[in-house]
Amino acid sequence: MPIANNSSALLVIDVQESFRHSAYWREDDLGDYLANQNRLIAGAREAGVTVVRIFHADIGMPEFPHFDPASGYLVAMSGSDPYADHTVQKQVHSAMVGTGLSEWLQARGIAKLIVSGIRTEQCCETTTRNASDLGFQVDYVTEATLTFPMRHFASGRVFDPAEIKERTELVLEKRFARICTVDQALEGMRDSGR
Repeated sequence: MPIANNSSALLVIDVQESFRHSAYWREDDLGDYLANQNRLIAGAREAGVTVVRIFHADIGMPEFPHFDPASGYLVAMSGSDPYADHTVQKQVHSAMVGTGLSEWLQARGIAKLIVSGIRTEQCCETTTRNASDLGFQVDYVTEATLTFPMRHFASGRVFDPAEIKERTELVLEKRFARICTVDQALEGMRDSGR
């Protein structure tokens, strides 16, 4: 069922120090990503758009100790604007499952979500799909997402982050989200504040 209000929230998904301690961590695209992410957060604050920071917490999972809250790494990634109006922890890929976030947003009349964060094809994409299915309008800001190379399990082919981002846009556009640039998302934030 669609939500009735036009107010917005920026979701900052998993932008946390945990990733720096992952075996697949790379900083190739980090500078551009952080610049884009920080522009979104600053623009949201300026436009009065709610900023929700989501942290991924794998509790009691020895294969992911850097995502355990006890690690001390569930904090805003160094170099990212740590600002948030609301913070939640999730234990699955989607920020909309088991966090109470959907209900929190709906109680505040928030109908539109701007998705950003880490990883493009995983938590950002899954949250986008779930949010769309729950009736939220979603802007997916690919250039304010970060991901890492992935190897196909059967062919062995390595997909680089640009290919993964293109594939994510392909499967989300017009089905689950509007794909937009940082500039387009910021313009939408300014327009919703008028």
